[in-house]
Amino acid sequence: MSNTANTARRGRPANPQSNRQARLSAQAARVAAGGTISKGRPAVEGSARQQRLAEKAARIAAGEVIKRGRKAKAKETVAA
Repeated sequence: MSNTANTARRGRPANPQSNRQARLSAQAARVAAGGTISKGRPAVEGSARQQRLAEKAARIAAGEVIKRGRKAKAKETVAA
């Protein structure tokens, strides 16, 4: 068995004229120019979810311990 390195390129070659490659190069140019790339859906300021998140952040900043998950269900005792 020999330990020669395989120099052949693997995988499917990228098409430089494809829409995806054009989009990726435009994003790279925007970042190189000092811009930013925002991904995902933008948050709507003042929405109910943003208000809940702000209240939660305020409670955490105040030092309150925030527990994750649903509250434990009270267990019933059966008298026999």
